[in-house]
Amino acid sequence: IGHPEIFPLVLTTKTQEIFNCRVDEDVTEENCFKTIKKEDIIQDLETRAHISDFYPVRKVVLEYPGEELLVVFDAKFQYGQNFYIVASEEAKENLVKPPETAEEEKEEDTEEILDPFKPLVPKPWVSLGSEKEVEEESVKDNVTKIKFKISRVRRNFGAPIAFTDKNASHGTDGYVECTSYEDKTFSIKMLEKDVGLQIVPKVRVASTQTKWTYPKNAATQYCPRQLSEEEKAESLSSEKLKEFLTSVHLRVEIALQQNEIMNAFFDDWKALADDKSSSDGKPDVYLKAHQSFTNQQYLKDRTISCVCWHPTISGIIAVSAREQLSYEEQIKLSKKSLLHQSVILLWSFSDPIHPQLILESCEDIYCFQFSPSDPNIIAAGCINGQVVLWDISQHGEKLQNEKPVPEEVVNSDSEATTAAEVATKVSPGVVPSPMQVQQSSTEPPLVKYCAVSSREYSHKKTVTDIQWLPSNFKVSLKIHFSSFYWNNIIQLFCSSILFWDIPATEHQEKPLSRVSDTSKHLDLSWKPLIKISLHERDANTEYGPIRIILRELHYRYKTSGKAKSVSAVKAPAKESPYTEMSSSSSKNLEVLENISTNFFVGNEDGVIVYSDWKMKIDTNSAKPTQKYSLHTETINTLQRSPFFRDTFLSIGGHNLAIWKEGVTNGPILQSSCSAGRYTAGQWSLERPGVFFIGRDDGNIDIWDLLKKTHEPSHFQNISKSVITFISAGTASPKQHFLAVSDNLGVLHVLEICQTLSHPSSNE
Repeated sequence: IGHPEIFPLVLTTKTQEIFNCRVDEDVTEENCFKTIKKEDIIQDLETRAHISDFYPVRKVVLEYPGEELLVVFDAKFQYGQNFYIVASEEAKENLVKPPETAEEEKEEDTEEILDPFKPLVPKPWVSLGSEKEVEEESVKDNVTKIKFKISRVRRNFGAPIAFTDKNASHGTDGYVECTSYEDKTFSIKMLEKDVGLQIVPKVRVASTQTKWTYPKNAATQYCPRQLSEEEKAESLSSEKLKEFLTSVHLRVEIALQQNEIMNAFFDDWKALADDKSSSDGKPDVYLKAHQSFTNQQYLKDRTISCVCWHPTISGIIAVSAREQLSYEEQIKLSKKSLLHQSVILLWSFSDPIHPQLILESCEDIYCFQFSPSDPNIIAAGCINGQVVLWDISQHGEKLQNEKPVPEEVVNSDSEATTAAEVATKVSPGVVPSPMQVQQSSTEPPLVKYCAVSSREYSHKKTVTDIQWLPSNFKVSLKIHFSSFYWNNIIQLFCSSILFWDIPATEHQEKPLSRVSDTSKHLDLSWKPLIKISLHERDANTEYGPIRIILRELHYRYKTSGKAKSVSAVKAPAKESPYTEMSSSSSKNLEVLENISTNFFVGNEDGVIVYSDWKMKIDTNSAKPTQKYSLHTETINTLQRSPFFRDTFLSIGGHNLAIWKEGVTNGPILQSSCSAGRYTAGQWSLERPGVFFIGRDDGNIDIWDLLKKTHEPSHFQNISKSVITFISAGTASPKQHFLAVSDNLGVLHVLEICQTLSHPSSNE
């Protein structure tokens, strides 16, 4: 343990007495060595055998080369026991006589051998020529020294001395400053420099590989594997096939609706010429620029908010403008008055420079609509929430350019529409020519509004949509629908839905004067008839509708006496078009039961709500029956198809959807998210499967559902700014227009091509 030639050993008191190595008597800490003969230890091993204390080291004892073994008393238990035995003669000598004593003995021997000290004698110096170099490098003073003698005046010797304080900077003789400066004499320039360079050869690694050509088949012939008739019958009647068809039926149907299945039998070669241009170099689908309207006085730095075509006079289009504000900014500024003049401009195709009529408003207009039964009445909703009415019957001759209407072109299907057309003397489909423009004055007349709603009872926010109810019913306070002749109810909404009535001053059967005279009592005191708020089912949070769709219904009504003929309704040109109109008595009104009052609305959060406007007995708010959260941004378009009464289009944010009444699990068609935002939309008036979408990059997407249902079939750039509104109009059976407005205050009138205006068979 710790030394290869030292083995610890335990010697009992009996063994110590036998070998005369008793502790503190024969051996001590200072005299710890004890030599024991090898023969005595072997004799003890033979006598005591296993009991002997030397039995653990018997092999060491037997192999020991000497006659005597050294046993050392380990008083400090350095090796773990009270004694240890040394197994070699060399180790024995080192322990008994340490190496230090041996070295001292050697030193003593060497000292005796050395010679006695002899003093050193210096040797004479021998010159080798170095003194000459020392003399050359030594500095010698060759300049003659100047001697100075400094003495003091004799009279100052022994004179008393007086010490005073003095600033060193004040005196000129007692202070000298030696400033440091750069001495160019001692500037060192580097004239030579050792630089090590090493040339390294260019190394390029190149490799080559043998090209092994792989074998190719020169020709391959396939032979189909066909099942036998028995195998076919067994496969068709198997339960596994029925379960598979049942499990994938719903997924395949959805994929077919979304146009996600590729036609494996589609002939690409035949379809190469589908999207090519026609023979005249123009594409088959395009929107041709017809005219553009703008005005530096009223439309400069403003955005067009709404566009409407005149219902009966072809070539007349009306636009309204507002400040270029976002929807959030409109809400913040809805209660503030603006300094500029807010108007509605009526343009004619015959004079694209000067407006034909200017309707003055109290505030910026967000939306407006012509009355369907009386086009001379215009209702508008303002940004501050007020409702405004105009009567343009006095300017009907200017708009129609004094051109009479042939009797055979009058449509006899609707009595109210016929009366309006005859009163204004307009022939549908006839565009006024430039020769018919009045030459007497180029300044358009300014028409002031005839009625405006009260600010206290108006909308609290911007009026975002306006709808005229059908002309054959009237809404009472109990929400009963009755037959009525005149279109006298306007429905508008912003954060809630309000019904506005335009009643006569006296409910009696006598001829009425102009609407402006009838509506004088409404100015600044006009109040809504009914207010409807949409709330959550379990909360008081309002939905905040932005767009609305009323369900088209066929209403039956009866009036006293026989119906008037078309010729009897006609009035002279110079008389008022309303001289034959009279308010029906309430006694002749029949309450219509089982009338559907359902409607669709879209709110600012992109939610589509299907609800009922009929009041409940215990509350004055409508509860939504169905809610769809599809769009991520504000609904900007909610429009019913002109061909299908139960189908409508919704646009908001980056996607669009087509809905169908009665389908409660969502839209029947939904587009994927586009890169840009959709800002406006319009159904085609000629083709059921075509609609137009305006984007924020100034492009118009043309969707043709007969060609593609997952993406627009064509697109065309119209403006450099955001498209704000789209409206479709018809001038003649062969001429169809699309009015597109942008954020720069420019109205673009585009002519729709023949491909988009002529429907295919059974479309």
